Amino acid sequence: MIQTPDADFDVTNIIQTDECSPLTTNGADLDLMLGKDYGALKDIVINANPSLPPLSLLVLHSLLCERYKILSAVHTHSSVKSVPENLLKCFGEQTKKQPRHEYQLGFTLIWKDVPKPQMKFSIQTMCPIEGEGNIARFLFSLLGQKYNAVTSTLIDSWVDTAIFQLKEGSSKEKGAVLRSMNAALGKTPWLVGNELTVADIVAWCALQQTDSANAAPANVQKWMKSCENLAPFTSVMKLLK
Repeated sequence: MIQTPDADFDVTNIIQTDECSPLTTNGADLDLMLGKDYGALKDIVINANPSLPPLSLLVLHSLLCERYKILSAVHTHSSVKSVPENLLKCFGEQTKKQPRHEYQLGFTLIWKDVPKPQMKFSIQTMCPIEGEGNIARFLFSLLGQKYNAVTSTLIDSWVDTAIFQLKEGSSKEKGAVLRSMNAALGKTPWLVGNELTVADIVAWCALQQTDSANAAPANVQKWMKSCENLAPFTSVMKLLK
């Protein structure tokens, strides 16, 4: 429910009829999103703590690789003593690299002792974007999906709920979120309508890093299986074993 000054406005029916196009095959205009830089590869650099890997960013990396030709790299900062082998290979086995100019986007992950994930795509000219949810929103936008204002608001709300309540909240808060998810997923196959959004990615990943997944209600369990049937989620599941 979205609270308005004069009524409790249920947006569920609006979402049902919102014509939300499937994920585009062409992606976004990277020059428009990241700025034009002649002769240089646009490089997204993310710092993350290996003690709490930002799983949603790994799922999004896989989705971006389906849209763009990406030069991927994983490094370890000197602030971290050791990183598990599976995290060092979280982007899979890197095949022989081609010249940098043949890639559309760079994606560099640095395992570093930081309190929360940080991202930059222009090292000299921007402050970092901080927080897994904020970075996930940005990365998903590169897939070129467009939403109306109501849908965008609901997606943002679910992302915040997943991070601050499902992942970091008390047992009571987690239970309330699972009940809300179960109700939403009883009406649509995904959290916000009939297509996968960043809300599903962040919420699924948050569930994997809590003890709530096995106790999730029926609609949430069904939704989790739908996520796990998609290749980008399958690759992340291997890291959890």
